[in-house]
Amino acid sequence: MSSASSVLRLVRAVVFATVCGAVSAGGHALAGGGLVPFEVYLAGVLAALGLAYLIDGRERGPAAVLVATVSTQMLLHQLFERLTPAAGAGPAHGHPAPGMALVHLTMAGLTAWWLHRGERALWLMIRLYGAPRLIVPLPAAVPAEAGWPSWRPVTPYLTAYAGRTVSGAILRRGPPPGPRHFG
Repeated sequence: MSSASSVLRLVRAVVFATVCGAVSAGGHALAGGGLVPFEVYLAGVLAALGLAYLIDGRERGPAAVLVATVSTQMLLHQLFERLTPAAGAGPAHGHPAPGMALVHLTMAGLTAWWLHRGERALWLMIRLYGAPRLIVPLPAAVPAEAGWPSWRPVTPYLTAYAGRTVSGAILRRGPPPGPRHFG
C-alpha cells in the first residue's frame, strides 16, 4: 500500500471526522437528545479528526473503515449524550436500548460503506494519476525513398478493365448508371 502525504492524510481525516460528526449529531437530535451545541459538535469532530489522522497513513480496507466508523460513532454518541442538555429526551435516550444500538450500528455501517467507496475511488485516482503514461513512438521523419503509404491497393491488372463493365454484372451500388455502352 502507498504511503499518504500529510496533506492527503489531513484531507481524508477531515472528511471522515466531518461525516461521522454530522451523522452522530443528526442521529442524536433525531433520537430526541436535542440539538448538539456547536462547541460540543466541534470538540467531537476535532477529537475524531485527531484519531483519524493518526490511522490514516495508507489505504484502508472495508473492515478497517467499518471498525473506525463504528468506534468513532460510539465515542461521539457518548460525548454528545454527556455534554448536551437533553431537551425532552425520549425513553431510549440516556441508557442503552436495543433499538438505539441497532440504529447506531446501521448508520455506522452505511456511513462506513459510503466512506470506503470514497476511499477506493480516491486511491484509484492516485494510482491512475501516478501510473506511467503510454508512449506511442511516432516516426520523426519518413525516409525519402519510402514516401507516404498509398491508401489504394496496387493492382497492375486493373488498367486493362478500367471503364468497362462486365456483361451480366449487377450494378446496384452507387449512383444510378448513365447510358450503357456495350462494346
